[in-house]
Amino acid sequence: MKIYTKAGDSGETGLFGGERTPKDSLRIEAYGTLDELNAVVGGVLASTGLHPRLSATLKHIQSELFQLGAELATPANKKLTSTPIGGDDIAALEKEIDQMEFSLEPLKSFILPGGSAPSAALHLARTVCRRAERKSVTLGRSETLRPEIFQYLNRLSDYLFVAARFQNHHQGVADQLWLAAGRRRVTDD
Repeated sequence: MKIYTKAGDSGETGLFGGERTPKDSLRIEAYGTLDELNAVVGGVLASTGLHPRLSATLKHIQSELFQLGAELATPANKKLTSTPIGGDDIAALEKEIDQMEFSLEPLKSFILPGGSAPSAALHLARTVCRRAERKSVTLGRSETLRPEIFQYLNRLSDYLFVAARFQNHHQGVADQLWLAAGRRRVTDD
């Protein structure tokens, strides 16, 4: 099987079920951003020193993102051929968040993305997740989408934020607190 089909050379792509749509349609923007998020999560998984708990959960999340992308790539008039992301998947993310937060100090300030390399990559994944959520909300204004899609993406961005903090904690790296304008530290390094 050849990887190139030339079917997209005119600026259109195929959805599940064979329907063609422009590559810059809201639907393609939404599931394309999920694909980007999945690639960023793959980069996180390739990070050295990633906590094993995060590794196991992120591998599962990659499959869920692929499933969610498949749902968004299926037009409303076509039957989804696999089980959609649902309440159990959202609850599983919440459970992971709660378990990680148990070992973390409560936040008293905004934090800046960064710290360890895996944590910085998790923060990048969080921002791409937020964009995927925004793209899905935009798509949802013109097409009917299940509310679980929005709930899952919202909870996933929360998970990625807490996972970044958890990873820093695991590596003994302090979260960098945001200092508001006028509170800049001056050092003579």
